Amino acid sequence: MRLGSPPRGGVVLCTCALLVATAACAGGSAAPGRGPSPSPSPRTTSPQELCEKLIAHWSRVVLDGGDRAELDYQAMGLSGGQNEILLAVVAAARTEQRSRGPSAADALIDRQARSRCTERYRGGSPTGGPWQ
Repeated sequence: MRLGSPPRGGVVLCTCALLVATAACAGGSAAPGRGPSPSPSPRTTSPQELCEKLIAHWSRVVLDGGDRAELDYQAMGLSGGQNEILLAVVAAARTEQRSRGPSAADALIDRQARSRCTERYRGGSPTGGPWQ
């Protein structure tokens, strides 16, 4: 045995411990003869839901006027069509904020993001290129 190398039994023990730890982290059981139990599949986000979340988030950022409010739509991860929705929602939210206050503007952002993104993705993904 060389200096610094584990004894043979130690490698097996470490390997077994790693397998058990991996199975435990994955949420499965490491019962003998069986592999880890499958975990539920992650839920995917529809293009409409993603649009809603992006528009609502960035509308609030732009409305608040912080440092990130100056980002262009591509830096925000938006398509050209989503940017048009963002601009319309922000304009409506500014008007609502002046007339009825911040909480009314916040509620309007959620409603407008939902309705405009629903309309945009009604027939599936928009056509006209990847950034439309």
